[in-house]
Amino acid sequence: MIRCSFCPHHCVLKEGGPPGRCRARACRQGRMVPLNYGQLTSLVLDPISKKPLACFHPGSRVLSVGGFGCNMDCYFCQNDSISCAGEGEVPVRSMSPRALCELALSLRDEDNIGVAFTYNEPLIGYEYVRDCARLLKEAGLCAVVVTNGCFCQEAVEPLFSLIDAWNIDLKGFTEGWYRRLGGDLETVKGFIMRAVQTAHVELTTLVVPGENDSEQEMDSLARWIAALDPGMPLHLSRFFPRRNALDKPPTDRAHLLRLREIAQRHLQRVYLGNV
Repeated sequence: MIRCSFCPHHCVLKEGGPPGRCRARACRQGRMVPLNYGQLTSLVLDPISKKPLACFHPGSRVLSVGGFGCNMDCYFCQNDSISCAGEGEVPVRSMSPRALCELALSLRDEDNIGVAFTYNEPLIGYEYVRDCARLLKEAGLCAVVVTNGCFCQEAVEPLFSLIDAWNIDLKGFTEGWYRRLGGDLETVKGFIMRAVQTAHVELTTLVVPGENDSEQEMDSLARWIAALDPGMPLHLSRFFPRRNALDKPPTDRAHLLRLREIAQRHLQRVYLGNV
């Protein structure tokens, strides 16, 4: 039996037993292993703007890969078919780090700058991201991670020197909201503060009606980001009904514009998404 150190859940994993809350890390032969190592559910050459990254190699494309599982449980998740899946529950394609790097290199003529780990939560498969990022760096390609950032810094520390750009979900700015989603705000804030020391960072907040959309919360969120770097890009993304939130209406456009105005009092680059 071992206790996972990767995220604030600190799941206790029993030998040969089921994985932790993330559905991807388990105890096998006395070691914690990623069940999703090299098991890809998605493989797409995307515009970099879809990550979203607005200020990192604009106009380029990036080979985007996803696996399965997530350590949070957002009731409005748009990728729940893979983020809520475990081993054997979704079709996968096995791809080694070397094969992924070679594929990324072969797409350079199509404006590909590297690989983005995205779609589900990539850091629950930390070892695969780490091994791929090392090869990408050797090949002169970029490594991009799109993450919820709800991870203990010590567990993933080697990644910070390997990743070129992050898009980190800052899902709101209250502990209560994060608890509802199965995360921890202070952990995410600490992760962001560490990431900005070594890489390009952009943040995304999905604005959910009646949940994290107050003017006061947006003002607090933007003030905190500005204290780190007023030039850090913030993406305010419009909510649409998904998963277990089908009864919620989409974010009101006028209200989203108002929240952008509030964020712009403190931040130089605020973008709207899903509009």
